[in-house]
Amino acid sequence: MLDEFTRTRMLLGEEAMERLRRARVAVFGVGGVGGHAVEALARSGIGTLDLIDDDRVNITNINRQVIALHSTLGQYKVDAAKARILDIHPETVVNVYRTFFTPETAHAFDFTQYDYVLDAIDTVSGKLELAVRAKEAGVPLVSCMGAGNKLDPAAFVVTDISKTSVCPLARVMRRELRKRGIEHLTVVYSTEPARTPLPDPDVESSARRSVPASNAFVPAVAGLIAASKIIGDLSSASPALEG
Repeated sequence: MLDEFTRTRMLLGEEAMERLRRARVAVFGVGGVGGHAVEALARSGIGTLDLIDDDRVNITNINRQVIALHSTLGQYKVDAAKARILDIHPETVVNVYRTFFTPETAHAFDFTQYDYVLDAIDTVSGKLELAVRAKEAGVPLVSCMGAGNKLDPAAFVVTDISKTSVCPLARVMRRELRKRGIEHLTVVYSTEPARTPLPDPDVESSARRSVPASNAFVPAVAGLIAASKIIGDLSSASPALEG
């Protein structure tokens, strides 16, 4: 019988699709990168998705975030994403947490219940905490490095954090992870040097911190690559437990 996943099943097979249906994936950060990853995970048949983000959709998100529409302005991103997922596949279990993930809020999450974790958040402290918690729980993690101030979507690669270069965020993560006894972490990162954004007085007057420039395609590609890594591992008979 034809269903939402017929074309995917033709590639992966019935057993792989059943593994995806039974899987539970946590996505931390549902913005430009995480939102596209969530979309791909939902359209690939992941059975349970946990979405963690405390931000609301605003007008400047529309250029790059798949959940950002004029009709969703002001909504929590996790709520907008949940509505979209259920419109794609009503049987998906979607758990939403309007939470800003930090070392202080990490205790609210039991990482042992996840089959995979995606890190698509911006803060170094949060990213490091995710790496520590995932390692302690023995759950695979893919962590997305910087996607702002870049124009080349073809420059993204999936690799180990130890093999990264160019990316300032990856450099900081390498150093801080070593302090925590973590030598390896699967990352999606760009080999393109970041560009300097043009000044915008409206952004500068309203921003509390440095705001990167972005576009419709670079964060999307990073999110889709991260999702493909997760789908590939979970749909195989012996998922690669990296991180």
